[in-house]
Amino acid sequence: MTAAKPAVPQRTTYRHGDLRRALTEAGVELARQGGPEAVVLREATRRAGVVPNAAYRHFANRDELLQAVRAASLAALARAMEAELAALPAAGSAKSRAHAQLRAVGAAYLRFARAEPGLFRTAFSVSDETPGAAHPAKAGAGGLNPFQLLGAALDALVEAGALPAERRPGAEYLAWSAVHGLSLLVIDGPLGRLDEAQVEATTARLLDMVEKGL
Repeated sequence: MTAAKPAVPQRTTYRHGDLRRALTEAGVELARQGGPEAVVLREATRRAGVVPNAAYRHFANRDELLQAVRAASLAALARAMEAELAALPAAGSAKSRAHAQLRAVGAAYLRFARAEPGLFRTAFSVSDETPGAAHPAKAGAGGLNPFQLLGAALDALVEAGALPAERRPGAEYLAWSAVHGLSLLVIDGPLGRLDEAQVEATTARLLDMVEKGL
């Protein structure tokens, strides 16, 4: 017999904007636990402690809530990339620093996928507008979303003379496709059987391939 879900006290005192934030945070936790399919408006309202009808003042339907949760997931990925970049040493030549930045962005992407598979799947669960378009809800602390952080790393390669300018257009899509593909193979595919050391080694080789291929 399935145990009944515990009751959640109903709230009626959210200030303007707080309920939307509470519903989004509840949706993020649902996504963290079960991916995009787990993001359900009724369950989010239950967790936020409000009656279902209250949610419709902020989200017309489940798809709108999913988009908000997806934006929050992309922002979390951006913050993970920023943390990886912040840990890089400041010393070294411009070329070495630029290469390190690109590798940090790629490594952070894969580590986030492994650490937060539910949020990672949710971040890329539906189609988007132009990936590089500015959108504060999808950005990290520095104001850039994951795609923009990748673009900035590639721009640094060009500025350092490590990537010919004529090869820069569209390079984001090549690098992104490679790292995203490995991420999916590790969290949802046959590479999930690899241990930590094997994943790190495979990641390093993939990033070598990306750098040389660009």
